[in-house]
Amino acid sequence: MSETTAMTSKDRFIAALNCEPLDRPPVWVMRQAGRYLPEYRALKEKYSFLEMAKTPELALEVTMQPLRRFALDAAILFSDILVIPEALGQGYHFKDEGGIAMDYALESESQIDALDPSSIDEKLDYVAKALALIKSELGESKMLLGFGGSPWTLATYMLEGGSSKNFEKTKELFYSNRRVFDKLMEKLCSSLVDYFKMQALAGADALQIFDSWGGILSGNDYENASLKWIRLLIDELDNSIPIILYAKGTSPHLEKQAEARPKAIAVDWTIPIINAASIIPVNIAIQGNLDPVILNTTPEIVRAQTLRILEAMKNRAGHVFNLGHGILPTARIENMETMIETVTSFTR
Repeated sequence: MSETTAMTSKDRFIAALNCEPLDRPPVWVMRQAGRYLPEYRALKEKYSFLEMAKTPELALEVTMQPLRRFALDAAILFSDILVIPEALGQGYHFKDEGGIAMDYALESESQIDALDPSSIDEKLDYVAKALALIKSELGESKMLLGFGGSPWTLATYMLEGGSSKNFEKTKELFYSNRRVFDKLMEKLCSSLVDYFKMQALAGADALQIFDSWGGILSGNDYENASLKWIRLLIDELDNSIPIILYAKGTSPHLEKQAEARPKAIAVDWTIPIINAASIIPVNIAIQGNLDPVILNTTPEIVRAQTLRILEAMKNRAGHVFNLGHGILPTARIENMETMIETVTSFTR
């Protein structure tokens, strides 16, 4: 589609993923909905996070809240990566003091054997229903993004029993009993393939894999602990839906991540995006990478920092503007507005 033809947000997003030249990049934000929005906080007073995520009509409402305020090019499903462990039989909840707790930690091979990866589409039918509702409301005007956690990131919660600072149990299992570790990863991969295929059938136009804890691995071990399993997911999906790979704290592995053949690689804020662009092949799109804390500052700072990224990428096709991680609860709405206005008014 030529630039003289009116483009929908979805057209723009697909063109960016295909690394086609555009006048400006599409924009969306990781963890797009949340506590920085008063309408989300009002809903949260009535329902828990899990109630909202598991009730399709509420998931629709939360997903659409940011799009009603801001000129975003994509909606991202309101859900959680831990729906997969729950579907396998290991539930989770949020602690009153903050953080995530699994209903129990995986402490034995027999517990891993007991995880049931069958009928993922039935167990997570509420996700498919939410996607269908969102798709119906969006039509074909905006991109609809689904997502899931990487096998490694999911395993950290399952083995640690929730949030962790040092990830000792997960690393110990990886180093000391690779057979059992691989057994868990194989179950997670099987479940994720089914889950991602379900999301595609339900209306998702692309999927983002969150490897949020890939960066806590030793550089020598990132391949065997995390990336090889992500590669397996991408291979199994076989270009049936575009995949965006986001792995926090893994800039030294960008070249290897590109070899896994995602449609796009999202980079965090710890690497200048122009440096990432010098490593990632030109046929793979790049997403990123404003530091989320910038949205806590002032509109003037936000505009300057956003323009810095846009100028750095103005000669590179295939850029999707985003934060380098999820939006913070402390983000200021006027700063979000400034960031999006800066992107949508930018011309190369």
